[in-house]
Amino acid sequence: MKEHGYILLFGSLTAFVVVLFTMPSLIKVARMKHLVDEPSEERKLHQRSVPTIGGIIIFASVLFSYALWFPRATSIGIGVDGYDLGLLYEAMGAAYSDFKYTLAAMVLLFFIGVKDDIIGFSPVKKLVGHLVVAYILVVMADIRIASLHGIFGIYELPESIAIAFSFFVYVVLVNAFNLIDGVDGLAGGIGFIAASTYGLWLFLAGDVALSLLAFVLAGALVGFLIFNFNPARIFMGDSGSLIIGAILAVLAMRVVEHDTSRLPVYLRQIPTPIFVMAVVAYPLVDTLRVFVVRSVRGISPFAADRNHIHHRLLALGLGHKGTTLALYCYSIAIILLSLVTRKWHPNLGLMVLGTSAFALAMLPFVWPRRTT
Repeated sequence: MKEHGYILLFGSLTAFVVVLFTMPSLIKVARMKHLVDEPSEERKLHQRSVPTIGGIIIFASVLFSYALWFPRATSIGIGVDGYDLGLLYEAMGAAYSDFKYTLAAMVLLFFIGVKDDIIGFSPVKKLVGHLVVAYILVVMADIRIASLHGIFGIYELPESIAIAFSFFVYVVLVNAFNLIDGVDGLAGGIGFIAASTYGLWLFLAGDVALSLLAFVLAGALVGFLIFNFNPARIFMGDSGSLIIGAILAVLAMRVVEHDTSRLPVYLRQIPTPIFVMAVVAYPLVDTLRVFVVRSVRGISPFAADRNHIHHRLLALGLGHKGTTLALYCYSIAIILLSLVTRKWHPNLGLMVLGTSAFALAMLPFVWPRRTT
């Protein structure tokens, strides 16, 4: 266990250092080559040109650190000496499969994101790219949700439904993190909270390899936030938000289907689908609310506007820092609430969590605006 802790610590620290020391050079190059976002549209919140390709360094630091500190075979998911050799081989196979296919998916997403950040990408081609990535993860890597663990009385899902549902989960999470990237430090901070929470859960469950992926992402995001927190010197762009969303989608689906026997009792009592949704509650709630509002108004759900929760908080006078910190607190509060409801019936726990998440998210829209 101590060795595993060092692996996670060094992995996250390596990712942090890589971002910290390479991001200034990227900012300089981006300004020289004019790879910046100009405040040319009304919906944009920044008042000056800002580089938009910070995701390049996030991707590079995660890739480098994950490969460098990937655990030895005897450390993959094994915490006790003398484990059955068959179980060791099974754990090794699962860990290396996740490693191989996740890196392949990240590379493809990286190129999609960079192209979109620099010269744009048509929605149709972008969707095709997402479907290819989802196929790699869900079908080839077998990273999928196969059971709802009793929620709505549903347990095992038929294979075809499990694949379709997992495709849907991947697309929703990736786009959700892309949509919340609208305020300095928001997507990076929410991603850090989610990655750290999943990483700790997986570490306690004995999965060192996946926990390393989570903590490497968390370390990279801490380094990125130094340059992205208000006033931002660089944005992550699609090349960053797509990578964050994809990694969190992989972690979320693996947590849902993970063995919980090694977890502390208080975590083992939380149905894994509820825990997974609680961790990413803010991106899910904001995306669902925006899609519903746009559809009701008769416009495309994918049309850009200023109707996100963070836009409303800004209108209430919180500013970039206040808005970001308020939404950090929102995310942490929903995660803690999942601990409070852990002994309840899964349907009741889901109803309370869902109602609380939506009620808190709607609060800024009923709060009176500050008058001047």
